[in-house]
Amino acid sequence: MIRALCQKIAAHKAFERFVVAVILINGVILGLETSVDIFEQYGDWLEAGNHLVLAIFILEAVIKITAVAPQWRRYFGDGWNLFDFTVVVLSLIPFTGDLAMVARLLRLLRVLRLISAIPELRLIVSTLIRSIPSMGNVLLLMSIIFYIYAVAGYHLFHVHDPEHWRSLGMSLLTLFRIVTLEDWTDVMYTAMEMHPLAWIYFVSFVIMGTFVIINLFIAVVINNLDEAKAESLEQLQAPVSRDELLRELRQTQASLARLHRRIELEGEVRQNG
Repeated sequence: MIRALCQKIAAHKAFERFVVAVILINGVILGLETSVDIFEQYGDWLEAGNHLVLAIFILEAVIKITAVAPQWRRYFGDGWNLFDFTVVVLSLIPFTGDLAMVARLLRLLRVLRLISAIPELRLIVSTLIRSIPSMGNVLLLMSIIFYIYAVAGYHLFHVHDPEHWRSLGMSLLTLFRIVTLEDWTDVMYTAMEMHPLAWIYFVSFVIMGTFVIINLFIAVVINNLDEAKAESLEQLQAPVSRDELLRELRQTQASLARLHRRIELEGEVRQNG
């Protein structure tokens, strides 16, 4: 009885929306705690709000775990559920004294629960995680380009502009500044004072580093996003479990039995009439 009730609650859309609302409220509370004036006046209320949010998260975990009992793997086998459970457990650890700040920082993890609570955000994060192995080759290509341009930049400009090109490490840092397009033209104009054709070096690097490499990253992410969507559709179309099939059969049998009784009653009424 309790398990069926928990299953009904966990599967209800209103329960999901309620959890999202609680996470947003928790985020507002954490933001208000950064104000000294507000914390001095309403610190006790904010602390009570944190305790209430934690209690709701604990209740949510209990409901979801009870809904799948005794098949615990259905809960703990899901990475997002495991993340939510870890956040709750960490929030229950008593941090005192110098570690009190750690407890406040751990509360920020509750805001991250917004990702696990919204399916669209889960899809995006899953896509980024899936993209990490594929990005290895793109990062290798980018590293080669950075290294070649850094060595060339050192030899070309370190005498005239030692502030930006005095060493290999500083050259790499300057190239990172250029690839972010942050005031990179100032570095280029300084280099052009000594080498008028230095713009070829900078423009070619911007094209290679910014447009080509970033487009490669985008292509990898989009490709993995399509694969993640396909996997999500497969999970939605997964075959029903044995328990679900038996439950559907029982409901069908009950419906047929009611229909049979209704037909018999209608037959008796006609005979009597």
